[in-house]
Amino acid sequence: MTFAVPFLALLLIGAFCAYHRLRLPVWAGLTAVALAACWLLGANPTATAVAAILVAVVAVPLMIGPVRRALVTRPLLGFYTKILPPLSETERVALEAGTVGFEGELFSGKPDWNRLLSQPKPTLTAEEQAFLDGPVEEVCRMTNDWEITHVDADLPPHIWEYVKKHKFFGMIIPKEYGGLGFSALANHKVIQKLASVSSVLSSTVGVPNSLGPGELLMHYGTQEQKDYYLPRLADGREVPCFGLTGPWAGSDATSIPDYGIVCEGEWNGQRVLGVKLTFDKRYITLAPVATLIGLAFRMYDPDGLLGDKRDIGITLALVPRDTPGVEIGRRHFPLNSPFQNGPIHGREVFIPLSQLIGGPAYAGKGWQMLVECLSIGRSITLPSTASGGGKMGALVTGAYARIRKQFGLSVGRFEGVEEALARIGGYAYATSALAEAAAAAVTRGELPAVPSTIAKYHCTEMGREIAKDAMDIHGGKGIILGPRNYLGRSWQAAPIMITVEGANIMTRSLMIFGQGAILCHPWVLKEMKAATLPDPRERLREFDKNLFGHIGFAISNAVRSWWYGLTGSKLGAAPGDAYTRRFYRKLDRYSAALALCADTSMLLLGGKLKFKESLSGRLGDVLSHLYMASAILKRYEDQGRPEADRPLLAWTMFHSFHKIEEAFSAALRNFPVRPAGWLMWLLVFPWGRRAEAPSDRLGHKVASLLMSPNEARDRLGEGVFLTPCANNPAGRINGYLQKVILAEPVERKFQKAIKSRDIGALDFNAQLDEAVREGWITADERRQLEELRAMTLDTISVDDFDSEELRSAGYVLQRLDERRAQAA
Repeated sequence: MTFAVPFLALLLIGAFCAYHRLRLPVWAGLTAVALAACWLLGANPTATAVAAILVAVVAVPLMIGPVRRALVTRPLLGFYTKILPPLSETERVALEAGTVGFEGELFSGKPDWNRLLSQPKPTLTAEEQAFLDGPVEEVCRMTNDWEITHVDADLPPHIWEYVKKHKFFGMIIPKEYGGLGFSALANHKVIQKLASVSSVLSSTVGVPNSLGPGELLMHYGTQEQKDYYLPRLADGREVPCFGLTGPWAGSDATSIPDYGIVCEGEWNGQRVLGVKLTFDKRYITLAPVATLIGLAFRMYDPDGLLGDKRDIGITLALVPRDTPGVEIGRRHFPLNSPFQNGPIHGREVFIPLSQLIGGPAYAGKGWQMLVECLSIGRSITLPSTASGGGKMGALVTGAYARIRKQFGLSVGRFEGVEEALARIGGYAYATSALAEAAAAAVTRGELPAVPSTIAKYHCTEMGREIAKDAMDIHGGKGIILGPRNYLGRSWQAAPIMITVEGANIMTRSLMIFGQGAILCHPWVLKEMKAATLPDPRERLREFDKNLFGHIGFAISNAVRSWWYGLTGSKLGAAPGDAYTRRFYRKLDRYSAALALCADTSMLLLGGKLKFKESLSGRLGDVLSHLYMASAILKRYEDQGRPEADRPLLAWTMFHSFHKIEEAFSAALRNFPVRPAGWLMWLLVFPWGRRAEAPSDRLGHKVASLLMSPNEARDRLGEGVFLTPCANNPAGRINGYLQKVILAEPVERKFQKAIKSRDIGALDFNAQLDEAVREGWITADERRQLEELRAMTLDTISVDDFDSEELRSAGYVLQRLDERRAQAA
């Protein structure tokens, strides 16, 4: 037995040092002390000597820099350069364009929670809040979504005029250029509220404040361009659009075939040097009404008018609508959500070099400009739209499920409906936190490349699930379109959000982990840069430093993953209170496991990893849920740890843990190198998968929160348009909830008398007369039941139309013309 003691001590000291990430000299010193103690306490001398020799053989060469670099690092550098995945120029630009925030901690295997929790609570300025309470509230009151989507297929003129007058299109433009100068957080709050009443309105306002001429000019425009265009964009004199996607280049924006040839041409009566453009764009939001087109194209200089470079690269330009050769104005019709969207065409459209965004100095830098600005826009518009729709869906569906009765019972009391309500509540809570976290990152000055893709993908996916469950609960109320319907258009619009800026399939399988594994990893990007340094000595020295940092990091994560799995994440320091500490520990475990699996995947698959999209998607799911859970915990802390919110918090946490383990399981069971998959399974799941989906009991609590007035429900609904008015049937139904609950005891008493045949009348009004006459209810209670009847009828009623009303005006006019022609 004493023979094994030195080796056991070696193993324990190594595991302890790896878990706590102690440096190599510390490990060597502690190991030496432990072996000396074994010797003095009578352990087997031979075993102790063998253990000491093993330590010396490993530690001495590794602690002597020149020896380590000669014997270990140099051969590994040669191997690394062979397996290093080749990066194209566009991939390199994409990796270097973004910044790394807390998502980098999630790749570390040991997140520094203080870094997250010390971030300031996202708050609006008094001016921003006044804008939400004033112009935003007012334009929501003015909005009739049925008329927009069915009658006009557009915002009515008075709303177009209102949003321009109040500078909705200039929220992100600085005040010195006539804009509102709002923060990204305020932009998020505005889009969220507009989306809760009309997706057409939110997209119309969102696009000018997202990727487009305004954003690009602020970052890269010449002073002359800023002085002229930004004031005009801020007050709506110019309506912008941005032409990127075309028939032959959708998600692969770097392959756009649209081109511009450097040449001389006429501009404002003068002969100037410029670019002759040929382009074919589609899916361009605001294009039919735009007066200023931002355009991405590949620029060529075959005659060398600008220099020796013939293929200058992707370039961005400003093209006025009335430029000769531009074809614009026709519309696409996206799934009965008729926001202005359409194609743009142009053939040999001449513009001067002064119309290039940033001027000639930025020719060929368009991809870098796009990548940097895409992460900002992607962080705001789509997540905020999903959050607004999801919050409104949660509140109105909860109210509907309480008001709507079947078999004498609110439909929300049926367990099947409770399951759907729990998902709606949990997803709305998660979407709200995730969208706000992404906006807060931009407000802090970050370029959140990875968080923006996480927020875009998961907010829009959860928004689609909320719409689906809400439609199931509403039944016929949801599918019959008309002025009373507040769900149908959201259901139709859900697939639109998941296709914008690249389909969600691509976002999940290529972008989240593919970009995060390199950009967020503490060592990989440093190693890649070190391996390509031109100076051989500096290359070896930098690679050595990063390589051994990476090796220690990998060993630590293997130990931490196994230990957390072995102990069920019940041990270890963690922030939070007694209720939330367990959640932080779980995230620590999954962070270590993600780092372990990411390192193993990159080591064994190398450049092939980018083609393993299923594996990349599953590891991306792990990263996404880690980030989402962190955002939820941060908001819970910012709100003062409200006890009433615990069911929502717990549901989202357990849901994320279940999804994380499900993703790990699928990734490891299908790992291309099977022995490595088996080994990782033992380290990640030493006792097997343990995380379960949220329980029915927890789901019941979440559903109950949605179906009754309470502070948690109010917090969930903050920031959406709930004002009861003629144009807001969802707000009316939500406003009925408290009165309906107060009337329920009277209703039960009344229904009991009917069922017991103590009231014999058949007509409702006659039943009320008899109930008052026989003393079953008072006159005040009768008025309460009459009001309940009216509120219930408004809640469950759907619209009907004369057949001719459902024909489009264009169709009717066309048919009339045909009939007149036939008669003639």
